[in-house]
Amino acid sequence: MDQEIIIGKNPVIEALNSGRSVNKVLVSEQLNKQLFGKLQKLSRNAGTTIQKVPKKKLDQLVEGSHQGIAAYVASYQYASLEDLFDKAENKKEMPFFIILDELEDPHNLGSILRTADATGVHGVIIPKHRSVGLTSTVAKTAAGALEHIPVARVTNIANTIDELKQRYVWVVGTAADGTEDYRELDGDISIAVVIGNEGKGISRLVKDKCDWTVSLPMTGHVSSLNASVACSLLLYEIYRKRFPLGD
Repeated sequence: MDQEIIIGKNPVIEALNSGRSVNKVLVSEQLNKQLFGKLQKLSRNAGTTIQKVPKKKLDQLVEGSHQGIAAYVASYQYASLEDLFDKAENKKEMPFFIILDELEDPHNLGSILRTADATGVHGVIIPKHRSVGLTSTVAKTAAGALEHIPVARVTNIANTIDELKQRYVWVVGTAADGTEDYRELDGDISIAVVIGNEGKGISRLVKDKCDWTVSLPMTGHVSSLNASVACSLLLYEIYRKRFPLGD
């Protein structure tokens, strides 16, 4: 399909602001006047139409909490690996990437994209197969971050890691038996953090390709953290090292 539906206030506003092709905005007749006025102005600036519809129509059109707002947009375009490097170069920063090894939950992907945007990540890499892609659920959970974080979809994660290494990017995996505490991560290097599948973790082949692995120390009774939570801790540790207080 050449278009899809995104739902919710933040995803639609970010789509209108980003310059992405928005074909039509639909809002509930019950939407408050102030928010409708803002969306009307953004739609006009974006050169698209906005239409009031009964809330029942939105309920029938989409699943989940739409907040009385939906939009028909051009399908998300995946980035290339080169796009990710270009973003880092344009910002005059060392590359900072996330590699997701067969992540399956769209809510986890959306949450990771949201944190990635907050911590200065230059792009996310996902595999084409056995992995969640860019869906409306991902967009809703990402709360607009998907408009700002390029996502590259590659055929083979292991081969991509080899390419990253050839371009002087250190690749760090996550594992319960990691060789290093995550708090020892160095932010002042070109780095790609690998997050594994929600149940199986990182595959053996991908783990063997990593330069080293880190673990998150835990004193509780559960054996692991949610994938998006673990990823957030790692990203903010790198952010803390890259942008220390006072700089």
